[in-house]
Amino acid sequence: MTEVVHTPRVFSGIQPSGGLTLGNYLGAIKRFVSMQDSGVETIYCMVDMHAITVWQDPADLRRATRELCAGYIAAGLDPAKSTLFNQSQVSAHAELGWIFSCVARMGWLNRMTQFKDKAGKNRENASVGLFSYPALMAADILVYHATHVPVGEDQKQHIELTRDIAAKFNHDYGVDFFPITEPVIEGEATRVMSLRDGSKKMSKSDPSDKSRINMTDGADAIAQKIRKAKSDADGLPSDADGLKGRTEATNLVNIYAALADMSVDQVLADVGGKQFSEFKPMLADLAVAKLSPISTEMARLMQTPDEIDKILRSGADKARAIADPILAQTLDIVGMVR
Repeated sequence: MTEVVHTPRVFSGIQPSGGLTLGNYLGAIKRFVSMQDSGVETIYCMVDMHAITVWQDPADLRRATRELCAGYIAAGLDPAKSTLFNQSQVSAHAELGWIFSCVARMGWLNRMTQFKDKAGKNRENASVGLFSYPALMAADILVYHATHVPVGEDQKQHIELTRDIAAKFNHDYGVDFFPITEPVIEGEATRVMSLRDGSKKMSKSDPSDKSRINMTDGADAIAQKIRKAKSDADGLPSDADGLKGRTEATNLVNIYAALADMSVDQVLADVGGKQFSEFKPMLADLAVAKLSPISTEMARLMQTPDEIDKILRSGADKARAIADPILAQTLDIVGMVR
């Protein structure tokens, strides 16, 4: 079997379900932007087909898809440099997703912790899509022969499944066709936690709006939420070892480090010994400086939905030009008469 050398290509996506949070920005979008300028081809998707694994109001889904695109652009993604589109406009995702559903094994999907978390105790009532969506996620990535995927820590298991599916497909058909994709998990705050409970991930589905910073929040809301964020009574340590067991303190320091493009140790070298009454205003000022221009630009972009749709259409055309030939080759390998 001749080894195929795959050109480096980055793919990632976010679900347009609910609003964008600081967790989405620091855990994903900020890194999307840095990879856009790394000289590697970058493809970023609004994965609207994944969003409907749980029921979505159609009007809300349309608005959330456009708002996510606005968030991408406001944060620094350039449609001239990165391919931006929504998943449902490129049918190759669903077609390859079915083939991968036939490659993936039930035992692999049964081990996915996100299904267990999202389905909860009533898993018999969960949609089939919620159970099988990791196969579609593998298709999202591999239909572009993506070699690298920037993801948060919580998605690492799905990338491992993508690698397993690629390896099994290549083995079953005696080809070296799909790349073994690498997850890119780097930087500070790749997993941002709730401002009210440092043991829980920051989530758009949390009933308390005070638990998260929304990327649509204005300067006053951002500052107020950080000043009221849960912390602890102890002062800040001078190195990362002093944060062990202090979930809320760790979260706030991680957020500062990610926003300031510093390491945790660099931050603590500056603020070690300070109380949270001093540190939180510093973090609030930094967050407002970094985030409020994004929320302002998102609001401006959302005033012109036709322009957003035009960007998504153009991105979908570029995405299809890459995906369709890869899907065609896959169908030939599988033995489909076309």
